[in-house]
Amino acid sequence: MELPTESLVSLYQRSVREGGAAVALEFFGRETTYTEFGDQVERAAEGLRRLGVKAGDRVALILPNCPQHVVAFYAVMRLGAVVVEHNPLYTARELRHLFEDHGARVVIAMDATVSKLREQPADIELDHIVAVNLLKAFPLAKQLALKLPLKKLRATRAKLTQPAPGTMSWEELLSAPPIDAGHPAPSVHDLAVIQYTSGTTGQPKGAMLTHSNLFANARQGEAWMHGAEYRKEVFYAILPMFHAFGMTLFVTYGILKQGRLVLFPSFDVDLVLEAAKKHPPTVYCAVPPIYETTAREAKKRGISLRSAKYCISGAMALPDSTVELWESVSGGLLVEGYGMTEASPVCLGNPFAESRRTGTIGVPFPSTWMKVVDTEDPTREVERGERGELLIRGPQVFQGYWHNDVETERTLLPGGWLRTGDVVTVDEDGFTTIVDRVKELIITGGFNVAPSEVELVLRAHPDVVDVAVVGMPNQEVGGERVVAAVVAEPGKVVTHAALRAWCKERLTGYKVPREFYVVDELPKSMLGKVLRKQVRDELDAKTPLVHG
Repeated sequence: MELPTESLVSLYQRSVREGGAAVALEFFGRETTYTEFGDQVERAAEGLRRLGVKAGDRVALILPNCPQHVVAFYAVMRLGAVVVEHNPLYTARELRHLFEDHGARVVIAMDATVSKLREQPADIELDHIVAVNLLKAFPLAKQLALKLPLKKLRATRAKLTQPAPGTMSWEELLSAPPIDAGHPAPSVHDLAVIQYTSGTTGQPKGAMLTHSNLFANARQGEAWMHGAEYRKEVFYAILPMFHAFGMTLFVTYGILKQGRLVLFPSFDVDLVLEAAKKHPPTVYCAVPPIYETTAREAKKRGISLRSAKYCISGAMALPDSTVELWESVSGGLLVEGYGMTEASPVCLGNPFAESRRTGTIGVPFPSTWMKVVDTEDPTREVERGERGELLIRGPQVFQGYWHNDVETERTLLPGGWLRTGDVVTVDEDGFTTIVDRVKELIITGGFNVAPSEVELVLRAHPDVVDVAVVGMPNQEVGGERVVAAVVAEPGKVVTHAALRAWCKERLTGYKVPREFYVVDELPKSMLGKVLRKQVRDELDAKTPLVHG
């Protein structure tokens, strides 16, 4: 594959020139053309420049899928600054750890999250907060459809025009003129994004992705989705764009193809199927539970999804039953891909052809090399068909972890090989199947949860002596559910409600354990390390706490 020689700024500027009057972004029926999108990017970039943002600065984005997210992403890039993505559902505690690490002083955030930023201690210095009110991006008809009494509607509109105290509104940022065309743009090898991931274990680490990494992965996606047309594809942006999967599929690849990005702040099957009546999707990327729900409801309501030609599943295992159900209502094959944040993120995928292999993660992407090595000795390759750890090398592989040389050395091996932590087998035709994980991450709903992070929170509970957090199979929707085994203080009684409330105050919802088990002790090795596999096996025979 021909590698990029320009930055992502060139990517979006080319799409703006060529896309013109074609629709770039659709949000609850409100459309933004490529020309309008480019104008907003240039104005937002100048607004950020006037706030003091310069090349190399980190700018934090705390936004769901919305037009402002895509505009902000490229506006930061235009200055040569670095985007740092955050989940808007993160708690103040989780945000503090990230801000202590990346040090961003300018934030573009959904206004509902501003209070979390205000809770940060004095040592988290923020110069400017740009508050985004999502309702302002709704078309007027949608606001009227709220069916509020006229007096209340006027009061609501007046409230919407007021930014959160001590912040600048998004509209004020966009009031700047377009940035000077001569303002220097970044180079292809400059840092573009710091994307946080749990990596193999422990606290989140910032994966450093360059313009070249992200641009290359977008082009690899273009080669993979052979036949997708410029200005013809309709992307349903359901996966969160603050996640590496959604960022590449929509924000970079979708804009590269000059497609229509139909943006959903979160998955809502009613909204998805209503949108499908007007602009049916041609590119539908999701996790298995979303495919299941969408297909069942489309069948029930008699809504056609035959337009969906490019259907990609990732982040968790794809069951055969889900493939059969989806392909019974769609117009294309549902194929599984594989990636990780450290690889921008996609590295392998099944072909969009009858040769695809359900249950496998496919073959390497263009210009991507893989090998399978001994899990204890990564210098020794194993024989074809033998189990081993998957290693990846290619133009999409990251540059290391932000301010974390120790973890970088553990993950990036000599020669540019990335340790994935996944144990795989490869068949005679080169198709790869994941059979186990070296790392102990729990994958729930497509998101990674580091057990140690949840354990730290639970150990801080005054009535908990010890804890082990593991992933248990989720029979209903696939993937795993987060489960905790706790040892209570002698004489103390812990309840499901109390432990769950404790966690909900300190963790994003998907990290909070679904079930809690009280145990007398945890199985440990001679060195005192908790044996999570044994914990998982023992919990199969136990009854969890119930609410109370």
